[in-house]
Amino acid sequence: MKLNSLHVFKTASCLIAITTLLSSCAVSNYDLKHWAKAQSPEKIGDKLAWRFNASAHTNFNKTTPPRVITYPESCAWYGALTFAKESKNTALKDALIKRFQPLFTEEAKMIPIPDHVDYAVFGAVPLEIYNINKEHRYLEMGQEIADKQWAPPFGPRVTEDSQKYYDMGLTWETRLWIDDMYMITAIQSQAYRATGDEKYIARAAKEMVFYLDQLQQPNGLFYHAPDVPFFWGRGDGWMAAGMAELLRSLPKSNSDYDRIMKGYRLMMASLLKYQTKDGMWRQLIDDPEAWPETSATGMFTFAMITGVKNGWLDQKTYGTAARKGWLSLVSYLNADGDVREVCEGTNKKNSRQYYLDRKRNIGDLHGQAPILWCATALLR
Repeated sequence: MKLNSLHVFKTASCLIAITTLLSSCAVSNYDLKHWAKAQSPEKIGDKLAWRFNASAHTNFNKTTPPRVITYPESCAWYGALTFAKESKNTALKDALIKRFQPLFTEEAKMIPIPDHVDYAVFGAVPLEIYNINKEHRYLEMGQEIADKQWAPPFGPRVTEDSQKYYDMGLTWETRLWIDDMYMITAIQSQAYRATGDEKYIARAAKEMVFYLDQLQQPNGLFYHAPDVPFFWGRGDGWMAAGMAELLRSLPKSNSDYDRIMKGYRLMMASLLKYQTKDGMWRQLIDDPEAWPETSATGMFTFAMITGVKNGWLDQKTYGTAARKGWLSLVSYLNADGDVREVCEGTNKKNSRQYYLDRKRNIGDLHGQAPILWCATALLR
């Protein structure tokens, strides 16, 4: 029997349609491995990492250059490096390391003095470079920052509480702001990964337990500060990401492991209740009138991806939430790879309206960094 060209074309088209349908059906709503090309962590992470590498040092969206490397840049740089490593992108890895070179020479003055958690987190960057290339100068720089965080109080930022916290075996930089629990755990966890010395990860764990005991509310979430009873999205995001970052390297033999896992799971269960139907979390997590905010969504999504990948969280329940979070996040990216609806840098204030009225930035590294963390976590 002879087949005309039209018949062949229709048959082929039908087979393609059936194959596509079967393929799409095979991807469950909790699948964290299979993505359409435009939504894949490889494509998204690559775009954002190169975007970051091409940018100048940022100063909290101000037009003037920064005096030192800011913490959003440190967090984005760390995320870009981890993505380059997990995606095995040698060209990107080399470019991100090349970006660091001036900090050994003409830009050395831009290395922050580690007398505050926001400055000390910078140390995670050279330590990640050391984990990639094993060049001792990066280890030396990062380890020195990690050790100074637990050294006796020094410099003009010392407060009346600094010595008290130091005497408790905590970092003298302790201030009980929820942001701290990413800044501190990131640098100390990185020092552990680089050296294998458990004193670093034990420091981070002890600090995390102190913050959990002092700040976590019965519903698992965290007020922005003890005197500010609002569940600010990105603030809680720092806690979620910090616990996930710590737990993925904390030995189960550590005496604080169970306490931190309990606090982490309690928070994740609470977050499930407040995720919007399209996968976002809000500027004020429990306020239905607050706007969907991308930096918090990125941090919560990272924490859930990490939990599912490590078997800490139920795959179907939290994989579904994480997949929705990722797909929603990438829908907020513009053609340049900049994410919109990022809350500007925010101090604490006992005012609901203050949080609702915060400026919504585009391309702010507070929002870019967590998407890079998510892309990395999806590839791990």
